[in-house]
Amino acid sequence: MSNHTELTEFILLGIPETQGAETLLFVIFLFIYFITLLGNLLILIAVVSSPTLHTPMYFFLGILSTFDMLFPSVTCPKMLFYLSGQSHAISYHGCAAQLFFYHFLGCTENFLFCVMAYDRFVAICHPLRYNLIMRSGVCVGLVLGIWWLGCLHASILTSLTFKLSYCGSNQVDYFFCDIPAVLPLACDDSSLAQTVGSTNVGFLALMLWSILCVSYTRIGIAILRIRSTEGRKKAFSTCSAHLAAVLCALVPVIIIYLEPKPKPFTDAVVQILNNIVSPMLNSLIYSLRNKEVKRSLKRVFHRTVLTSLE
Repeated sequence: MSNHTELTEFILLGIPETQGAETLLFVIFLFIYFITLLGNLLILIAVVSSPTLHTPMYFFLGILSTFDMLFPSVTCPKMLFYLSGQSHAISYHGCAAQLFFYHFLGCTENFLFCVMAYDRFVAICHPLRYNLIMRSGVCVGLVLGIWWLGCLHASILTSLTFKLSYCGSNQVDYFFCDIPAVLPLACDDSSLAQTVGSTNVGFLALMLWSILCVSYTRIGIAILRIRSTEGRKKAFSTCSAHLAAVLCALVPVIIIYLEPKPKPFTDAVVQILNNIVSPMLNSLIYSLRNKEVKRSLKRVFHRTVLTSLE
């Protein structure tokens, strides 16, 4: 990449229109980031430590918790660093890495939501064939597949963005390195990267949302056919938690990348909801609404207390 640019670093200017509020924002984002890491780590511990949760549904939930710890870690630590009064500079390769991992983890997580919806579809619509269809080899293959698709997607976007020459201003008017914020600094024609980058991300999220809507429509019809009231309630609870997580993840992406007239402050707020708040909400949604996860965590804490007393 160094052959294509004279810049060695970029300056992240931060969240637009928030000058003077750095200390307050630092405290708020530090708290949210801590809760995000703690909540998703607890879910991961519950899934790994409890044999009763070694099922496809909780396997995918454990993968989601891992993503929800990694995804905010792409942007939040650097943002907390400069909000605390430290340098706003990020190296050229650090900026490229930030853009790659943001789109890699974000895209892969969105594909994971589709896989989780498929798991719920099979469990509710084809319960007798569930163990055959969602066997361990299939689950691992699906996860490896979405990792590969996410990596391919992010590699294309990063390559299009950083094959351009950056020889002028190095001030990124945003709080992290993303395509719409970095491309205006390019000295070359960036129209291809802008079109492929923004529309590809936005339309991909819209396509996944459409697939999920169709999937959940069929799931909803199947739930209404369940004769047992308890069975309908359990199925609806599981699916509503997943649907809420999908809304928190996909809607902000669609708004940011498909809006005709970008608004810097509004986009930053929506992006923060997507980057930092949504992963925290996912952990709260799945931990508070899932009795099996709560029971597993209680057993883990009980064993930990007993071990410490001994």
